Amino acid sequence: MKSPINQQRRQWLKYAAITAVGAATYPTWAQATGKFKAVNQPSANFIPDVEIELTQEVAHVQLLDGQKTRVWKVLGKVLKGPTEAVQNSTDTYLAPTLRLRKGQKVRIFLNNNLPAHSILHWHGLHVPAIMDGNPMFAIGTGETYIYEFELLNRAGMYWYHAHTHNLTAKQVYSGLAGLFIVQDDAEEALDLPVGEFEVPLVIQDRSFDKENQLEYSDHMMQRMQGFLGERILVNGQPDFVLPVSGQAYRLRLLNGSNSRIYKLGWSDGAKLSVIGVDGGLLEKPQVYPYVMLAPGERVELWVDFGSREVGTEVTLKSLPFESSMHGGMGMMGGGGMMGGGRRGMMGGGMMGMMSGSSLPLGGEYNLFSVKVVKAGKGKSKLPEKLTPLSKLKINDAANADKPRSIRLSMRHMSAFLNGRSYKMNDVKADEIIPVNTLQVIEFDNGFGGMNGMAMPHPMHLHGEQFQIIKRQVNANSSDTYASVSAGLVRGGWKDTVLVMPGEKVTVLKPFNDYTGLFMYHCHNLEHEDLGMMRDLLIK
Repeated sequence: MKSPINQQRRQWLKYAAITAVGAATYPTWAQATGKFKAVNQPSANFIPDVEIELTQEVAHVQLLDGQKTRVWKVLGKVLKGPTEAVQNSTDTYLAPTLRLRKGQKVRIFLNNNLPAHSILHWHGLHVPAIMDGNPMFAIGTGETYIYEFELLNRAGMYWYHAHTHNLTAKQVYSGLAGLFIVQDDAEEALDLPVGEFEVPLVIQDRSFDKENQLEYSDHMMQRMQGFLGERILVNGQPDFVLPVSGQAYRLRLLNGSNSRIYKLGWSDGAKLSVIGVDGGLLEKPQVYPYVMLAPGERVELWVDFGSREVGTEVTLKSLPFESSMHGGMGMMGGGGMMGGGRRGMMGGGMMGMMSGSSLPLGGEYNLFSVKVVKAGKGKSKLPEKLTPLSKLKINDAANADKPRSIRLSMRHMSAFLNGRSYKMNDVKADEIIPVNTLQVIEFDNGFGGMNGMAMPHPMHLHGEQFQIIKRQVNANSSDTYASVSAGLVRGGWKDTVLVMPGEKVTVLKPFNDYTGLFMYHCHNLEHEDLGMMRDLLIK
């Protein structure tokens, strides 16, 4: 077998020549020429417990009344193992939900029948670098990529999505994303709602033209803020209503939007009981007045409808918040000249208004409704304990006295990490990390002073998950921060963290088991495609 690293380099030279093809507007932006060869072959010594085939293709689905919508669809099939490992969704654009167990060895064949290069990333999973979905491994039309890995993650709701160079935002928007649910014995031993009472909910925003086709605008202001759609879809469906029985439910929410940040709150003011985050269950439930959910993040809610009468309805909303920093930003700040109008219309200030969306960032609007349609078991008691978590200690970090700082900035119509924009095969000395070490990493979004536009950034680290150990905010952003701070969930394992303007977030991240390139980037997908992404080399 040829060296994967040499193949990566050859593939990148081919790939760089065709990236400009994707610059046109949707849907013709996706046309690409040339082919790549798959960079790996099935391993003779890898014996999978489960084999899955995923096929990407163009499809037409009935999302709105009238004409069907053209999307990019992933269809799944179990080749070996339990049939419930793949749950296809036929009435929406979402990719299949994959349900697997910790410890299983999995082989996945990804067939690309799209008119473009593409690759899938397993968001939140701890897998080898060559299996992670780095953009350099994108395959062309008619090609197949073969993933092989053992599931090392604890039980949780992860997800997978396209991660194609310069095209991630548009490909995810077109439908290349789905849930990846991992189960284990520890979680199943708990008395949590299961079956029909465990409900995954993918929240996204989309825009449609008069013929019901997806609209995607990538003009510069939209790229700088991030795409904001005109309608909210849940599980790929507009005007979503969840029918429930009068009893406890486990609602598992993913923010699968390109850039939109949600401030989750119930219409009747009820508090939210959080039992899990990106990497699974917390040690014990936590209660919040609202919960912030940035792109790529997940949150699990324990909700009891047992005291509600049949026929009653409640709505999960996105509540108003400030998205830009007060002071120092003039009209761009949430408290600037244009930031003081009605919240539902003006959103988080001038940036919200300039998006052109009727649902501006930081505005108030409905996400979905829950309707009690029948009696159930009645009111239940929220569990007092969930699963034990091993807490990382800063003294165990290899760089405890010298944290790795990652400065986030946007200026001159570009996005940067430590002043660098994304390039393949461009790892710098401070981006090399020894394997099997614990590292302190600081995401600095203008904590010591803004350098360009003051915007929130959901930061994602590929590979093993991390724990948040500290949040710091400067005085200039205190008012903005106050509009979201009570909804920032504490504790648990994370792979994506919202970093507000003027904030510095410190995390502890293990880099165990695997060497190679692992990405770190903003999960505002327009920011990622604009260059707010880099590679870490673990060696």
